[in-house]
Amino acid sequence: MDNSLGFSEFKIPITLEQLDKLQSITIDLSKSQLLWISGYIWGIANKNTFIKEETPIITIISASQTGNARRLAQWFNEQLKSAKLNTNLINASNYKFKKIQQEKILILIISTQGEGEPPEESTSLYKFLMSKRAPKMTNTSFAVFGLGDSSYEFFSKAGKDFDKRLDALGAKRLINRVDADINYEDQKEKWCNLLINQLKYYITNNLLKQDKKNFIQNVNKNIGVDYTKNNPFNACCLVNQKITGKNSEKDIRHIEIDISKSNIYYYPGDALGIWYKNNTNLISEILNLVGLKGNEKVKIQNKILLIKDALKKHFELTKNSKNIVKKYAILSKNNNLFSILNDNYQLTKYSNLYPIVDMIRLNPSKLTPEQLISLLRPLTPRLYSISSSQNEVENEIHITVNIVSFYIENYFRGGGASTWLSNCIEGDMIDIFIERNDHFRLPLDHTLPIIMIGAGTGISPFRAFMQQREYDGASGKNWLFFGNHCFTEDFLYQLEWQEYIKKGLLNKISLAWSRDQSEKIYIQDKIRDNGNDVWYWIKEGAHIYICGNANSMAKDVEKVLLEIIARHGHMNFTKAEDFLNDLRIEHRYKRDVY
Repeated sequence: MDNSLGFSEFKIPITLEQLDKLQSITIDLSKSQLLWISGYIWGIANKNTFIKEETPIITIISASQTGNARRLAQWFNEQLKSAKLNTNLINASNYKFKKIQQEKILILIISTQGEGEPPEESTSLYKFLMSKRAPKMTNTSFAVFGLGDSSYEFFSKAGKDFDKRLDALGAKRLINRVDADINYEDQKEKWCNLLINQLKYYITNNLLKQDKKNFIQNVNKNIGVDYTKNNPFNACCLVNQKITGKNSEKDIRHIEIDISKSNIYYYPGDALGIWYKNNTNLISEILNLVGLKGNEKVKIQNKILLIKDALKKHFELTKNSKNIVKKYAILSKNNNLFSILNDNYQLTKYSNLYPIVDMIRLNPSKLTPEQLISLLRPLTPRLYSISSSQNEVENEIHITVNIVSFYIENYFRGGGASTWLSNCIEGDMIDIFIERNDHFRLPLDHTLPIIMIGAGTGISPFRAFMQQREYDGASGKNWLFFGNHCFTEDFLYQLEWQEYIKKGLLNKISLAWSRDQSEKIYIQDKIRDNGNDVWYWIKEGAHIYICGNANSMAKDVEKVLLEIIARHGHMNFTKAEDFLNDLRIEHRYKRDVY
């Protein structure tokens, strides 16, 4: 991983190893000492600018349908290299298009197919650039060579579209676009010579000088505001996509959030805090049940608010508790509730079964605004495991959310945060912050194998892990255990996992589908079936990760792991527990459970 001082190129300015060293050095320092060190480092950075007089990389993207654009791009690449220019030739299908704003110089060689469409291999890049998600590209210079057939109506339209869109996004055109017909030998020679001359002039007189200026500005600039639970960043929703099948019993969403203006950084294993707002219909129902109109005023944190606004942002309205049931029983003087107050089992069962609104509905009572809010707990943010690596998605954060919904006596109910998130559309704003999870990190040694175990949305951090392992070029083996209801409906991120298998990055995948056969098969069953291999990986130094429900899946998985350790390690249960605890101490057995 090359995370040098290129702040303008990477959202994460240092590696995990460097972060660990920095934290160990600064943990015991006072505020004044930290301020002195920050000034000392600033001085070093300005004394030694670390700017090398190297020719910037020129990215050449080929987008071909029949092979002509690919061969032409290869020829251009050879010509530029002969002119002592630093190039990177890449096929559009392999291009990480979400990072396109990082390009300083971009050359696109593209053909046109059908009714003016771009080649199939460039479809993702095309859709991204033409969407609202496309980034500003004011630091990029570009040139487009379009291929086509003038006998067709939409001659070289793909090249024209890209050229126009890059210009609209703020990129600077190096030389004019060429719309080449079938015979383009003369055009390619002239365009290439002109391009080489322009590139040499531009790099010498603009780019290298600007690099030095930008470097000094970045060193002097504050890295960014520290967004926290009490000071969240107001981010924009980019994507809210259902990733379970239409016949699935679950509604699971893949949500992408824009952090491009935040200077937020995160690592695989971290969680995203979401400040949500309560559902308007739920608020109206509760107010109606207790005899309030919504325009009554209450005092919240020394502010006077309408009760409906206070319930929107300041109080938890979905999760019931034993304490809330007790409070409401006293306020309402309800005999049904009084009858269970001294029976802890019944009280727990009732609070778990009935949300607050249904408790009030089934045991109605009029309340004052002050009485209503006295029942309720303050609204707290929900935490979701981050399902992306920032090195892969740059200015985005991805999360995987199970939309909680159910019926109580024909009344539709939902989770507070997940209901709100399910209704977020592109452009909606979300208050977010990063919750660090340093106990759920990938091994610093990239040669070590990892075993990832997750059910349902527990797959989230492992998607981030694989993106990071690919970015790091980690040579360690990777094994995924994943469980859910049905293969056809609930295989989350199926195409991505298949692509990792195809690349050889994911060495083993073991899947458990509980509803695809008469006898339910769970993730722990698959682990048991592979006990010998699991033990072999452990002996090779594997790190084991578990993500999911703490009360069911995680406990069952740990039980099976102990069975495997005892059986294959030839030890009794007590020794097996000691062995697993040793893995914990070595940070090789890590759980992110909820």
